Amino acid sequence: MEIYTTGFTKKTAAQFFGSLRAAGIKRLVDVRLNNTSQLAAFAKRDDLEFFLREICQADYVHEPLLAPTQVMLDGYKKAKGSWEEYERQFLALLAERKVEEDLDRKLFEVPAVLLCSETTAEHCHRRLVAEYLRDKWGDLKIIHL
Repeated sequence: MEIYTTGFTKKTAAQFFGSLRAAGIKRLVDVRLNNTSQLAAFAKRDDLEFFLREICQADYVHEPLLAPTQVMLDGYKKAKGSWEEYERQFLALLAERKVEEDLDRKLFEVPAVLLCSETTAEHCHRRLVAEYLRDKWGDLKIIHL
């Protein structure tokens, strides 16, 4: 099974949806805590759902189980906390939530991508989610778009 990851920041709509279409994505799993911000432009929840359906023939799923808490996000972004501390806290949260048990693997039966805002996966929780699931489920290949 493959799980793709992507972010929308610093991408045009053409680049973003073009990469999804080229990868054959049929489901986008939004792992953002806040998915309705005006700053998200074309990636706001309702617009994104429409564009995915029209451009990629893909469906949209928001999965807050895979999002950080607001406290964690604020500690990292607003208080300029360390990535290492954020990573430790977020992985502990995934374990506490038992996402490997509660997340429906059927979400990934079609080509699916985890979405967050960060430009690259290096310092983004979408990478942590994908790696956590790979470590727990064992049969995942991760592809960062």
